[in-house]
Amino acid sequence: MNLELLIPLVVYLCAMLGLGFWLSRAPVSGSFVQDYFLGNRTMGGFVLAMTMVATYASASSFIGGPGAAYRMGLGWVLLAMIQVPTVWLTLGVLGKQFAHIARKVEALTINDMLFARYQSPLVVLLAALGLLAAFVATMVVQFIGGARLLETVTGLPYEGGLILFALTVLLYTLVGGFRAVVVTDAVQGVLMLLGTLVLLAGVLHAGGGAPAMFAQLAAIDPGLVQPRGPGGFLGMSFMLSFWVLVCFGVIGLPHSAVRCLAYKDSKAMHRGIIIGTLVGALLMFGMHFAGALGRALLPDLDVPDKVMPTLMLAVLPPIVAGLFLAGPMAAIMSTIDSQLIQASATLVKDLYLNYLSRTPPSPTAIRRASRLVTLALGLIVLWAALSPPEMIIWLNLLAFGALQAIFFWPLVLGLYWWRGNSTGALASMLTGAVCYGLLTTFGIKLLGLHAIVPSLLLSGLAYVVGSLSTPAPTASVRALFGRP
Repeated sequence: MNLELLIPLVVYLCAMLGLGFWLSRAPVSGSFVQDYFLGNRTMGGFVLAMTMVATYASASSFIGGPGAAYRMGLGWVLLAMIQVPTVWLTLGVLGKQFAHIARKVEALTINDMLFARYQSPLVVLLAALGLLAAFVATMVVQFIGGARLLETVTGLPYEGGLILFALTVLLYTLVGGFRAVVVTDAVQGVLMLLGTLVLLAGVLHAGGGAPAMFAQLAAIDPGLVQPRGPGGFLGMSFMLSFWVLVCFGVIGLPHSAVRCLAYKDSKAMHRGIIIGTLVGALLMFGMHFAGALGRALLPDLDVPDKVMPTLMLAVLPPIVAGLFLAGPMAAIMSTIDSQLIQASATLVKDLYLNYLSRTPPSPTAIRRASRLVTLALGLIVLWAALSPPEMIIWLNLLAFGALQAIFFWPLVLGLYWWRGNSTGALASMLTGAVCYGLLTTFGIKLLGLHAIVPSLLLSGLAYVVGSLSTPAPTASVRALFGRP
């Protein structure tokens, strides 16, 4: 067991846990539910930017993405840069309209917004089920990424690393709620950026500079330095699919969209767009470029997902590696805490308080239920992560696609097309879920496209047809959403 690496990581995990406990002691200015699940809408621009970036840059981005770049080469680095506009798109498309309406209807969750727009408990129920199923899959990915990181760099067994990582995230999310999530996200975003830049500099120095490493990659496989990758794998259909899946479609991810409900004012949103886009660009390029160059330094890795922690061990002094391994750890933690708190909000706020509770529960009962649900979800995910797949990026992209197929059109067209109604939303969600499920289950690729592309096309068509074939929304809904 490598104590020089384990000690800095344990100190980092303890610091995040301590920050969560400290934030849990902050006075609650509103209700417990609003504070626990949305932080009383107090995020400034920097915190908004960093929590958006940190939530999106997950185990897939910091572990799985570089692993794919290790296998596919520089073409994957170019492909990964498609993700740069994600913060700009999410805040630009949803931000101002979402926040304005959410304050009017006192919405705390995405499902609150869906109910305000469509006035349908069935829409909320279907959205809640889809969100929970996809979030369990993506949280499993994050737990696997954290455990593999600890396993690789410290010598801890996979199960031991998994338990250490999972308990830390669970505890600070459990006690601190949304406020702890976004503040720790801001800290973790800074660590991610520093860790990425230090690692990339170390890789370039160890390999003798980029030109020398490009030559080594070409000697291993000429496809590693070609835009289309080895064997022409990165074709036009794949690139179009990837653009939809990890850029355009990100607007429909609930754990990113919920940030649009929680920022303080328009100035914070505009600052968040600028800072988030710049930081996201540096992170995406740095981590994927390091992963691709890592093939020249470590040509025989059996598990590509181990390239980032293995590179840090190879090119940095142990104590420095231990400090900056907090970067990928931060990427993983910042995604899972966001998904965990929103999954808890879905069960407690959207289902229990709104539909299952016959009498209003006391604040103490709400607080206890919120934390018990958070704990139960975390333990379920921990159990599921005990049997990991070889490459986590594919499982993460599968869950990403499912969320987009369900939520994209009800969120976007619900904001910008007054004629959309609950029938259209239900038709879109069901069509997207069924189409995506069938295409991925049977491995069907229409015209070589990823399942998300036809799923979004068909679900968008279903939204329009379903809405136009049934009565328009009520006058109160149209007035609320600023429509005639």
